[in-house]
Amino acid sequence: MFFSGNQDALPKIYKIGDIVRFHRIKIQKYNNEFQGISSSGFSALVFEGIIDAPLVPRTSSKSYNFTTEDQKAVETLRSWQLRLPNISSSRQHLSNVQPGQYFDLLCQLVGKAEIDKASYLLKVWDGTKCAFLPWKVYVEDDALEGDRDAINRLQGFTIDVLVYDNHLALAKSLKIGSYIVIQNVHAKLHSTPIENPGHDTYVEFHLHGGTCYGRGMSVPPEDNSDVKELKNVLDALDLQQNQTLNPVLDIQLGQMSPSFDALEGCQQLSVTVVSSHQQWQITPLASIITKNAPQKFHVRVKLRSFQPHPLYQSVKLYCSKCHSLLDSPDEQSLNKIFEDFYNCSPNTSAPNTFWYQSAIWNTVNLDNRTVAIHFVKKYDILQSPEDSLIMVEGGSFKQICKLSSQFNTIIPVKSKEEHLEIDLSAPFLIQGNKWLYGCKKCSNIKSLEELKSLSLKGGWDVTEIAEALGVELLRHLFVMNFTLEDETGSLNAYLWQHSVSMTF
Repeated sequence: MFFSGNQDALPKIYKIGDIVRFHRIKIQKYNNEFQGISSSGFSALVFEGIIDAPLVPRTSSKSYNFTTEDQKAVETLRSWQLRLPNISSSRQHLSNVQPGQYFDLLCQLVGKAEIDKASYLLKVWDGTKCAFLPWKVYVEDDALEGDRDAINRLQGFTIDVLVYDNHLALAKSLKIGSYIVIQNVHAKLHSTPIENPGHDTYVEFHLHGGTCYGRGMSVPPEDNSDVKELKNVLDALDLQQNQTLNPVLDIQLGQMSPSFDALEGCQQLSVTVVSSHQQWQITPLASIITKNAPQKFHVRVKLRSFQPHPLYQSVKLYCSKCHSLLDSPDEQSLNKIFEDFYNCSPNTSAPNTFWYQSAIWNTVNLDNRTVAIHFVKKYDILQSPEDSLIMVEGGSFKQICKLSSQFNTIIPVKSKEEHLEIDLSAPFLIQGNKWLYGCKKCSNIKSLEELKSLSLKGGWDVTEIAEALGVELLRHLFVMNFTLEDETGSLNAYLWQHSVSMTF
């Protein structure tokens, strides 16, 4: 069992059958069984287990010693492995994958996109076709990275893999066209409301958060024998001959961003064993209940239930002044709020002022609505989009999301008696993926003209804007309740965490 804060320091094992040489491994006893752990100066060399594969190690050390005896040992182990019955491997081709299965996949990346801050989409293929209809994740055209012609040409072969949590950083760094190994992919049945005679289910593919069961991703070197074999297969594949697609493969389900329910359904119920506190005694729940707080305990428990349902409702809006705790609006609620704004906006005849300049956006190709955008000046001049604060009238939720990816700061507004004003039913201010709200009870709303006082300052600071407009900002809180149980009893664990970095 090896631990390291640096993933690159761990052995680079790609599949069962790899051959590993450990340096400075420490042997100890745990639960009356021998256990190997890393110690100071630990390193490892990993070789492919295939006969005649190059003797080039994957190493976690910049310097190592590899003797003739070591080379003979590797070759002996490769030959010995050939005489064994087929070693059970979890690596599969897409054509062999069954619903409900967890498997490893060697594939090529052809496209990728950020879905939200907790999930990322990878479009991959391995030259074979799924026996079941793969679930297609809808993303905006401008959000999908990759060669559009290649993505369209390979659509009958690619699958969409959603990755979560600790895998996001690596997923974002992957280069289009690279060959990757995805370990412990979950093939999950997905029932779709779209009527499709003969096929009532699709298969989703997920890489859940965490590292249980070797879950993760890696990029093997180009000279890896498996990568070379896959590259030859893909290069030799006649796409025209194999392009007998079912037209439903082209359907992108729902034609909208994944709903909260859909994303929640992707989450896996798993068991995690924390092995870094082995010196702590496990305390029964019945004993914990009798102790005085605060104390720390090590427990082994079963999660009986949790609240709230659905999970996205665990994020609340909290006012530190009046202590109000409100639900954070979901996508459906935000759609309704902005539609109500549109019914009384925008005032297309509103004149320009000395502190902002207005423009009309006619969204003919979207939903045939008129949106007014007011560009706030700084130092009496307009700023570049990445530095701009804009006030938006009449925009839909989808349009606001688009604008937030282009402009620094957005304030949704509506017209009233030829003046612009904010309405705290909607987000008060949007910066990128941060949607900030104000407390209706504690805010003392001032005129938007107060923004003029900030026009000679650098940047658009959220706190300064809120103070200028008399808005009492709501904070995002993470609130959950767990009911835990063991053989001695049960208890409720209540989580309440202020998250200043959480984005929505």
